[in-house]
Amino acid sequence: MTRKLTIPLFCLAVLAFPILVAGVAQAHGYTAKPPSRSYLCAQGVVTDCGEIQYEPQSVEGPKGFPGSGPDDGTICAGGNGRFAELDDPRGGAWPATSLTSGAGYDFVWHFTARHATTSFRYFITRDGYDPTQPLTRADLEPTPFLSVPWNGIRPTGDVTNHGTIPSGKSGRHLILGVWDIADTGNAFYSCADVLL
Repeated sequence: MTRKLTIPLFCLAVLAFPILVAGVAQAHGYTAKPPSRSYLCAQGVVTDCGEIQYEPQSVEGPKGFPGSGPDDGTICAGGNGRFAELDDPRGGAWPATSLTSGAGYDFVWHFTARHATTSFRYFITRDGYDPTQPLTRADLEPTPFLSVPWNGIRPTGDVTNHGTIPSGKSGRHLILGVWDIADTGNAFYSCADVLL
């Protein structure tokens, strides 16, 4: 009787293992400082977030931004329709982190899975950005204000990138963090609303 029960349980475990491993392998990372929209959803600070509240680390899309990558209006979700709530500007009411224009700041990526990394890049919106509209390339300064090359190295833990908030900025802005992966065709996108 015990043998009859053991074999089906073993088979069930063998079948379930790849599914469990695949679920873990799909986990990746997001900016925790300043807190990204996906992080705020996962923490329950923002509600009605859909699936992203359960997997804030999964905002993965094609790399090559800004020349390629997610379409305009879908950048905060990495072009992934499952996470479209991140592209909803919510009337410009996303919680914003207060930062100081021209001051130094430690940008932190939190990882649930670590990938060989090409770089971390940070873009900020132009003056006159309208926070009530979905993010487009035209809303962003054309070049990142901070680029940190990693040359294919795999992070061993969370990563802090020290940079300077662009001077002369004021009011509500958005910082787009892009984590470029070295060994896949993808990058991770992380939008953080800030007040300067």
